[in-house]
Amino acid sequence: MSGTASVDSADVIRLMLQFCKENGLHRSLQALQEESRVALNTVDSLDALMGDINQGRWDHVLQTVSYLSLPEGVQQDLYVQVLLEMAELRELDVAQHLLRETAPMVAMKQDTPERYLRLEAILKRSYFDPRDAYDGEPKEKKRSMLAQAISKHVQVAPPSRLLALIGQAMKWQQHAGILPPNTRIDVFRGVAADAIEEQEQCPTQIAKTVKFGEKSHPECACFSPDGQYCVSGSVDGFVEVWDYQTAMLRKDLSYQDEGAFMMHEQAVVGIAFSKDSELLATGAVDGQLKIWKVATGQCVRRYEKAHNEGITFISWSKDNSQVLTASFDHTARAHGVKSGKTLKEFRGHTSYVNSAVYTKDSNRVVTASSDGNVIVWDARTTEQITTIVPPPPSHLSSTVHYTVNSAIVAPTAPGQASEGDDAQIYVCTKTNTVLLMNLQGQVLKTFSSGKREKGDFVAMTPSPKGDWLYAVAEDNKLYCFNTATGNLEQTLKVAEKDIIGIVHHPSRNVLAAYASDGTMAFLKP
Repeated sequence: MSGTASVDSADVIRLMLQFCKENGLHRSLQALQEESRVALNTVDSLDALMGDINQGRWDHVLQTVSYLSLPEGVQQDLYVQVLLEMAELRELDVAQHLLRETAPMVAMKQDTPERYLRLEAILKRSYFDPRDAYDGEPKEKKRSMLAQAISKHVQVAPPSRLLALIGQAMKWQQHAGILPPNTRIDVFRGVAADAIEEQEQCPTQIAKTVKFGEKSHPECACFSPDGQYCVSGSVDGFVEVWDYQTAMLRKDLSYQDEGAFMMHEQAVVGIAFSKDSELLATGAVDGQLKIWKVATGQCVRRYEKAHNEGITFISWSKDNSQVLTASFDHTARAHGVKSGKTLKEFRGHTSYVNSAVYTKDSNRVVTASSDGNVIVWDARTTEQITTIVPPPPSHLSSTVHYTVNSAIVAPTAPGQASEGDDAQIYVCTKTNTVLLMNLQGQVLKTFSSGKREKGDFVAMTPSPKGDWLYAVAEDNKLYCFNTATGNLEQTLKVAEKDIIGIVHHPSRNVLAAYASDGTMAFLKP
């Protein structure tokens, strides 16, 4: 069992206070101390503080203790010592200011007025008597006693603890494969800062491969939108989170390290992350839908009969309030995440619905079916807006409707204009051609494998910026198309047997191709 470590919230505030102090954010420091009622009470070096007190470097001492929470009596002793030494140097204006304007001395006037009046009398004299002022003790001994008293209430903390801890955490995340090595990191978002700037390139090699058990294989997979997770759903019901850098299970997730996996009783055939990467929706072949909190592995929503038959595809609405599912039962349905109820049904296909996605504005739903149709729906009313019949390649009969494997909203590639929100979709039919179409059914561009045998496409995905279109075919090869030209740039064999699907990392040049031969291959340039 993995160990856990608890952190006191006051310690977190102290880290913030130290950061404010070291970076000159004095007003922020004061405000945070007052609101949280947590004092920093740490110094970089206790020896340095005691040395300053013993040497009478009072400007340094007062600046240091201004961030400390000392007992009232110790504070008063400190200010009395400083005041007397200023009087001895005949810096009477400074001594008078300390007596009348500083909080410890004002408190002394209220609590022990006789001590205050004695100091006032010392300052009014035309001479300074050390023996009387320092109670018959040498000044150096008074300083030493004061240093010892203050040291009992002060802790030592190394400088820049907040930055040091963040640096250590990032090193561990890089070691665990959560963050890529040798890159600048966006600490706030927890991702590589330059990931979004990576120029899109098509893959040329299988970098790593996950090999599933002898009687298991992945049926679906997806990357989280923040790029941290790659998750697979398997025929044996397991939902597993992978490190795409190493092709190993993510053991930093304690539930996986302990063997308590997210899972269904039957094969998992649909999977998708919420837009904020916090929640994961999984669908099984028995029609059950589950929503998980990935960080903990906890199932937060369960829909026992989201569909009467298996779930084929899952996607989320823009605001993460609804999960959209497609099914073998010829329907697509929208489910409320908060209510835990099925809210809407999109009925009109006459065969399996293979994909269902919201448009970017979430006003429409686009479904693809084995009946050969793509239907555009009103997401609010569930009314059919348009029915599209994708035309087959010229060498095939135009009277036959070919299965539509998926219809995905196309990202707008750099330099390409769009006729408004979600004007284009990629349509993958069970032929050797993927079509780029608008929502009125017009074909804008075609992408063909060029093969008339064993060249039919099984699945496809565009790259995040839209520069590339990737499709996998019955010959277990990946076909890489340049979306600007429509040209096939290269192919790559990615599986030995029965390729099932392919997904793209949201910001890096990494794809995951999974097949019924029990493998999930991570592809890179």
